[in-house]
Amino acid sequence: MESLFYKENRKEFIDHMEPGEAALFYCGESIRRSCDEHYDFFANRNFLYLCGINQKESMLLLEKEGETYRETLYVLEPDFMVERWEGSRITGSRAEAISGVSNIKFVKEFDEDIKRVFTKSGVNTVYLDIDRVPKQLLKSCADRMEEYLNQTYPYVNIKNALPIMRKMRTIKKPCEIEAMEVAQRITKAGILAMMKSSRPGMYEYQYKAEFDYALAQENGVVAPFSIISAGKNNFCIHYDSFTGQAMDGDMILNDVGARWDYEVTDVSRGWPCNGRFSHKQRLLYECAYRTSEYMFQNLKPGIPMKEVDAMIRKYNFEQLKEAGVCKSYDEIGTYMWHGGAHHVGLDVHDLVDAEGAVTAPGMVFCIDVGIYHEEWGIGFRLEDNCLITGNGCRNLSKDVPRTVEEIENVMN
Repeated sequence: MESLFYKENRKEFIDHMEPGEAALFYCGESIRRSCDEHYDFFANRNFLYLCGINQKESMLLLEKEGETYRETLYVLEPDFMVERWEGSRITGSRAEAISGVSNIKFVKEFDEDIKRVFTKSGVNTVYLDIDRVPKQLLKSCADRMEEYLNQTYPYVNIKNALPIMRKMRTIKKPCEIEAMEVAQRITKAGILAMMKSSRPGMYEYQYKAEFDYALAQENGVVAPFSIISAGKNNFCIHYDSFTGQAMDGDMILNDVGARWDYEVTDVSRGWPCNGRFSHKQRLLYECAYRTSEYMFQNLKPGIPMKEVDAMIRKYNFEQLKEAGVCKSYDEIGTYMWHGGAHHVGLDVHDLVDAEGAVTAPGMVFCIDVGIYHEEWGIGFRLEDNCLITGNGCRNLSKDVPRTVEEIENVMN
């Protein structure tokens, strides 16, 4: 992404602010795993959306004064010994080039600036990016700042930035779509590698190795997530063990994607490990395929998002009924275990304002048709990424083999 993307995003957020208001966004911290080990750092996606900086402990402060505003980006100061162990820290000039923020300071200066903001600048309201879930154990930086402000500056009104950020991230900008298309191309290479190497007796971790190797050839791209399973493991929706072995006749389920310029793709394909669909496998797969095709032929602007999932379930039921699998719509939950649409972007299940929304140009979400027939031992999903256009939609992942014939041609 170019700095203009981040500048425009910050300006859009600031336009929601009133004079005398400020906003604080945090990139996040590395989380200790055990002893002196930490989990891989994962930057807060709202922070990334506003400035593109992917370095722990960075912070963004926005202040609105009348019709003008001030932007300050805080990054870690240089530390020779720490950088020897952890790698180079971003420089001020590099942070400015990426984000477009000209006022770059070190994190150690943040405390004094906060005192100025809440005692001298007349700020009476601050936005914090508060995103809590039930039974959350760890407090985020925003959570801790909320507690600090309540104790130290109780007169300051705290607003949640999350609703604004959700709304902003719902419609993807052209540069985001371009990044997703690159991610789709890389994802295709990974799925093709798995299809071509597939054989009875292959372990799930070997499939994952094929996928990861294909992605790594594209400028070192690493998969942000992978669900790859065989046989009975296909009946665990978010399976992540990679320890099972594909036996002759088993279906391989994969729900995978690549990340490019922080934008992700989410694609699922299912295939028989031996390269030939059995009669029952073909029967169920073609139900999912026809349902997917129906959705891509009919999705367009103006459809309530809550109806998209219902459309998938109803049409897939008709296919399963015609195939002799279902008799009544009441039975559809036996074979469809999860929703059929979720937004994609900086997050795999993207943070958007979908409540009460209707489809609109620039939305990107999955069409995810999952069928799980435990009695037959067949479980898979066919998932593609749908971009709503001005008068219809486009399947961003259409080039990944989708039909029975396409898959068998690749594998044989």
